[in-house]
Amino acid sequence: TPMAAYTAVFNVTGQPAISLPVHLSEAGLPVGVQLVAPLFDEATLIRVASQLESVIGWPETPGARTS
Repeated sequence: TPMAAYTAVFNVTGQPAISLPVHLSEAGLPVGVQLVAPLFDEATLIRVASQLESVIGWPETPGARTS
């Protein structure tokens, strides 16, 4: 599929990667960012993702349950 083209190289090389939802489009579709770290550097990847999440937060999904 076309979407697999963005992750295939990291799956093959074994590099740690994470995708974070950072925005919703006007149509309500999620917009994300993909972060990739060097081999065996999951700790840095998780720290950066955590800092990004604390600054940006998670987008509010229209109609999402709050309980």
